[in-house]
Amino acid sequence: MTASTFVTDEGIQVPAVTAEQMREVDRVAIQEVGPNLYQMMENAGRSLALTVLDAMGGASGLEPVVVLAGTGGNGGGGICAGRHLANRGVEVTVVLSDSKGLKAVPEDQLSTYRGTGGRVASPDELDKHEAGVVVDAIIGYSLRGAPRDAPRAMIEWTAAQTAPVISLDVPSGIDATSGRAPGAHVLASATLTLALPKTGLDVAAVGDLFLADIGIPRDVYRRSGIDVPAHIFGEMYRASVRPG
Repeated sequence: MTASTFVTDEGIQVPAVTAEQMREVDRVAIQEVGPNLYQMMENAGRSLALTVLDAMGGASGLEPVVVLAGTGGNGGGGICAGRHLANRGVEVTVVLSDSKGLKAVPEDQLSTYRGTGGRVASPDELDKHEAGVVVDAIIGYSLRGAPRDAPRAMIEWTAAQTAPVISLDVPSGIDATSGRAPGAHVLASATLTLALPKTGLDVAAVGDLFLADIGIPRDVYRRSGIDVPAHIFGEMYRASVRPG
């Protein structure tokens, strides 16, 4: 049973969307209205970094962070978060599922991240790194069947960690629409989902669920046929949500 709506701590009902609906929202934003992909990724990454800092108990509790990054937009958001964390004195290692397969915008995020002096590693180096927090930015809502190869190895590595795991948008390996897992999947301590909750995020693998404002204006939702209430976030850029 998937959730059709979620509710914020302030009692605001927020519609949930399928992966297909979210792809349409992204398309309308990028091709018709804005913001562009760079802007949305930057907003997502900054909110993810803040969520990680919250998990650490603030700047006074800085611990090493391992960011597991895929090749697409989800990975780019994770890499962006890594930069913001490194800029705040956190020891960050970004582990890339495929360093040669990064798409253009995530590749730009990686280039900027390198300017912080943060580490970059491959999946076969994972056992060399200790993590105070693990950031799961491997797959997101683009899941197509059971994870394989490096993404699967990265997901399985998280299962052996005692550190909290924070997933970006959707725990990797979980279908954003149905909540089912066709194979290996992340068990997140918390998930920061983007723009709108996904219908499949009412499962235990999600952990605590937060919603991030990535700057999408209401006209994008109107053109996408989704009725979204105004002022979901109030004065903030993140909201705690639960199935409603």
